[in-house]
Amino acid sequence: MNLKDIISISGEAGLFRFIAQGRNGIIVEHLETGKRHNAPASARVSSLDEIAVFTDGEEMKLSIVFDRIFEKENGGPAPDPKSSPGIQSSYFGSVVPEYDKNRVYASDIKKVLLWYNILHKLNMLIKEEKSEEGATPAEHRDEIKTESAPEAKRIQKVHEKKSVVKKGAGVQAPKRISPSQRKSG
Repeated sequence: MNLKDIISISGEAGLFRFIAQGRNGIIVEHLETGKRHNAPASARVSSLDEIAVFTDGEEMKLSIVFDRIFEKENGGPAPDPKSSPGIQSSYFGSVVPEYDKNRVYASDIKKVLLWYNILHKLNMLIKEEKSEEGATPAEHRDEIKTESAPEAKRIQKVHEKKSVVKKGAGVQAPKRISPSQRKSG
């Protein structure tokens, strides 16, 4: 699951897709409505790819938490994020039993469930499948690019040969005329 371009903006509801860097901030697109707007540089923007959940050991990436919810629900949606905090925390504890109960608040669990349901509704929770050779589709595309690289180099050399200027060709520099030659002319 690729969460790199999916972001959350503090103070704004929903999730957004990063589109481009703007003059005064970033241009984002709301995932559910498709509307684009400029998020100011002063806004607190977090990429879902960089968010992790506190556990008793190391932090767990949000994509792993989403994978666990996906497996627990057999590809279905998570429980309603508007349910009571007790139901949410017990559900989250069944998905991530090692989460740190002192540092993960009810509001954090609510956000995770809400974000999961948004991504689930938009069919964005699909895992990248391994191809026959064991490479992901993105890795397979990179292999194809590197295989065609010798052909690209050959074409580049042909273009370089066409643009080579022969020695002696071109504009000649004007001859210098001495002051004595100017007077006689």
